[in-house]
Amino acid sequence: MRIRVLGSSAGGGFPQWNCNCPNCDGLRRGTLRAQARTQSSIAVSADGTDWLLVNASPDILTQIAQAPELQPARAIRDSGIAAVLLMDAQIDHVTGLLMLRERKTPLPLLATPEVFSDISSGFPITGILSHYCGVQRQELPIDASAVHIPALPGLQLHTVALSSKPPPYSPFRGNPRPGDNIGLLITNPQTGAKAFYAPGLAEVTPALVELMSNCAVVLVDGTFWTHDEMQRLGLSAKAALDMGHLPQSGPGGMIEQLDRLPAGVRKVLIHINNTNPMLVEDSDERAELTAHGIEVAHDGMQITF
Repeated sequence: MRIRVLGSSAGGGFPQWNCNCPNCDGLRRGTLRAQARTQSSIAVSADGTDWLLVNASPDILTQIAQAPELQPARAIRDSGIAAVLLMDAQIDHVTGLLMLRERKTPLPLLATPEVFSDISSGFPITGILSHYCGVQRQELPIDASAVHIPALPGLQLHTVALSSKPPPYSPFRGNPRPGDNIGLLITNPQTGAKAFYAPGLAEVTPALVELMSNCAVVLVDGTFWTHDEMQRLGLSAKAALDMGHLPQSGPGGMIEQLDRLPAGVRKVLIHINNTNPMLVEDSDERAELTAHGIEVAHDGMQITF
């Protein structure tokens, strides 16, 4: 089973187009050790030819160009992307759907009813696509039952409802529903090895710790280093948890939660905001992660399990 990280940044990418925080400014000037990143998305494949795109970021065309596996060129018009699964309805995870409109057949699209409601009304992408390729809609359960994708029979998937928030445009922003945000459990049917993907995560429950403890690899929310990161930089009045993200540092933070997992679990942070100091490769924050056995995802990262 293969996972390719197409994009590892949070919304806006890194550097963000209008941001002059120390990270973005330093990357542009070449004064710090860091890699540019596109907005978060992964692709999953059981055979290396047909892929499930998990989230469709605004950077999808760049990501496809940088991933030759997604363009197998079997016909005059072709794509390795057989279906798309949405973890939530955030703009940085759904806008790329518009770039996939040049299909001859409806785009197989998997999402929870809650996500479909947001992208059908407040941000009506499905309605827009109906004038182009259209959408073959498949609703995802949130009760941990198996998900079968007709176009990708080799994938064994389960979804997990998570505590987070729907996008700011959603009428349910202040009243989150189960299904607004999910985690994805991917199982290798040959070996039984599992991977867990959750780019948006506000709370790690005991049940979630147990689930991750039985995985070979986890890719989880790495958005902010501190709870007040955006506030201290004067970039937002909102703290990390206000936006639906558990910070890495501090009591109860992601580092502490990941420390609870067995030593054999590979731990990777993804969906990293441009302000996060761990983006700097020789920073104290990166060294702290390394000491805890935690990796930082980068664009093009490949994981086999």
